[in-house]
Amino acid sequence: MAGHIIAVVGGKGGVGKSVFAANLAIAYLQESKQRPLIVDLDLNSLGDQNIILGQNPPKNIVDVSRMPPGPVDAKSLGPFLANAPAGYSYIAAPRDSIVARDLDMDGLGRFLKGVTNVFNLTVVDCGSAMEPWALKTLEYATAIFVVTNGDVIVINQTKRVLAKIQELLFPPEMVQVIINRYSPSNVITPQIIQKNLNRAVFAAIPEDAATCDGSLTKSVPICLAAPNAPVVRAYHDVVRKMQQVNLLETLARLKKPTGVVAKAEAASAGPSHGGAGAKDAGPGGRSKEAPMDAWTAMKLRIHKALVEQMDLKKTNTDTSDPKQKAILREKTNKVILDILANEDTSSLLTTRELKQQIINEVLDEALGLGPLEDLLKDDNVTEIMVNARDQIYIEKAGKPMLSKVNFSSEQQMMNVIERIVTPLGRRVDEKTPYVDARLADGSRVHVIIPPLALRGPTITIRKFPKKRIGVADLIKFGSMTEEIADFLRCCVEAKLNIVVSGGTGSGKTTLLNVLSGFIPASERIITVEDAAELQLVQEHVVRLESRPKNIEGEGEVSIRDLLKCCLRMRPDRIVVGECRDGSALDMLQAMNTGHSGSLTTVHSNNPRESIGRLETLVMMAGLSLPSRAIKESIASAVGLIIQQSRLNDGTRRVTHITEVVGMQGEVISLQDIFIFKQEGLDKKRQIIGHFEPTGFVPKFVEEMEAKGMRVSRDLFKSKPTPPPPKAGSPGGSSGGKAA
Repeated sequence: MAGHIIAVVGGKGGVGKSVFAANLAIAYLQESKQRPLIVDLDLNSLGDQNIILGQNPPKNIVDVSRMPPGPVDAKSLGPFLANAPAGYSYIAAPRDSIVARDLDMDGLGRFLKGVTNVFNLTVVDCGSAMEPWALKTLEYATAIFVVTNGDVIVINQTKRVLAKIQELLFPPEMVQVIINRYSPSNVITPQIIQKNLNRAVFAAIPEDAATCDGSLTKSVPICLAAPNAPVVRAYHDVVRKMQQVNLLETLARLKKPTGVVAKAEAASAGPSHGGAGAKDAGPGGRSKEAPMDAWTAMKLRIHKALVEQMDLKKTNTDTSDPKQKAILREKTNKVILDILANEDTSSLLTTRELKQQIINEVLDEALGLGPLEDLLKDDNVTEIMVNARDQIYIEKAGKPMLSKVNFSSEQQMMNVIERIVTPLGRRVDEKTPYVDARLADGSRVHVIIPPLALRGPTITIRKFPKKRIGVADLIKFGSMTEEIADFLRCCVEAKLNIVVSGGTGSGKTTLLNVLSGFIPASERIITVEDAAELQLVQEHVVRLESRPKNIEGEGEVSIRDLLKCCLRMRPDRIVVGECRDGSALDMLQAMNTGHSGSLTTVHSNNPRESIGRLETLVMMAGLSLPSRAIKESIASAVGLIIQQSRLNDGTRRVTHITEVVGMQGEVISLQDIFIFKQEGLDKKRQIIGHFEPTGFVPKFVEEMEAKGMRVSRDLFKSKPTPPPPKAGSPGGSSGGKAA
């Protein structure tokens, strides 16, 4: 009777799937008295099983895959097997990433198909990244054991692995979830894990760090080093449960999908990660495949050794203290240099520059945001748009362009995403496959992952400039004139309720930041945002940030909840980052009940549309208010609408400053005070135009003058249209940069 293959997959790197795979096979040996085969096919770790088993065979799985075509039997496999005295056989992974590139996928398939005629049980350590060789193993496997633990991040990553297996149409019954390092004191119980993964837990291996560390130190599997330990009894229980329910015999009758490697490559719209055909950007921007693969593999080896030596998982790499960051980076740099000294770098690191480059890349991946670090440091980059691991667009001077940097894998992308969202107490997983977050400097981040994002995780970062943009910068960029800036300052100081309206990426938040800077320092300001981005210069500021649901679907705090809290905190000013739901009703009520001078933003294309948008948002509060009551509330609450637009040349301008006059019948009456008039394009295709008053004097000017503010009426007088600029001139206030 043909034997069976168990594919062991890690929900995330570091969950102990290699230790589990080895000891599962040995527990099977001790229970059944039949020789199992252990295969190390984790070509990213490159030799973990050698340490666990205490073996160092001369042949490896690459040699097996390159055997001449023919029957796979005990005789042909004999030269490639390491037969341990304990009674198991072992095929190792190569110790060199360059050798790993020579793995023959067809030969691997022939081996997996034939090995079941030689061994009753073959346990294959497939790694955690769902690489092509792992997928090939799943095709021939009888069962798939997915190893996870009670860590929130690991559970999130395990969901991605399970989703990938499901996407490739493997029968759900094939997948058995194993909880490793389980402790009864863990807050996240097997029941919670089972609920979040939507799969029954097959078994739990208890935490026993002392026994595990001792066996690893001796390079003897736990089941041989400490046969009476509770953790060993758990491994035997797994084997007995498999035998009691005839698990492998039952699963062997299931229909398995074929050609999954080709399907996975087609789904990712390009070459598979880490394979011989990968096309990531290598050192110095090289695109040759072989050097690129070797470069990436070297980085992975260095990073793995770095994690082991420094125990980065227990190191606080998210500290906001610049001194602590510098100390940690210097310490990590020294460890990387020590690791490189033990690496054969003669073929890759041929110059000092390349050596420094790989050090910087490993540092960025270990302590920062990987390949995004250089883009974040570039002051000319205003937006980063990661469409897929190998397609990263950036925005410079308002224009998008393809960058030269890439992620080496989707796993690296998920590590970067975790590094962004975890310090904020947020999460992104299959249950909540999108999240809004922020970086330490306030830059806005939006993440969306599979199954919603079909090409893999997607990251969009709206960068905040290192230097806070002030009103002088907006005038310099041509976003407004000095006269308009002075007028807006008076409006803020006079406590007008102001709505900044604009489309996505038009600069609403930047303008809101500038307007907030006009608020007198003596006033108490409370800001309410989904992701705290505002950078107010005043001292008397309370910053509030909403919170999403936790992993159990509880603990959500919305903008509406925070606005209600605001009213009990004695605010002089309330600044809401953006009204995008029923919170608009609470904002209007605050404006109408003594909290004048409030500021907020709303998405719309012009001032008239912003009124309609506010009406729609108020209706989302679910109170079934009459339309006229909503309009009257808006008309009495909002004093000024500032329309911020992103023009075709990439520049961002204030295009309308509009007063909300009041109600006329059933319509809210608006009156433009200033508008931006476009006149054409210069030779550089930059928009030429000027700001023009409409001649209308707003009603609130009299109130401002009653408060002692001096507003010149000449500011509102229409002026003759200036003559068009001569050919080649910059066009007055056209501005050359995007604000």
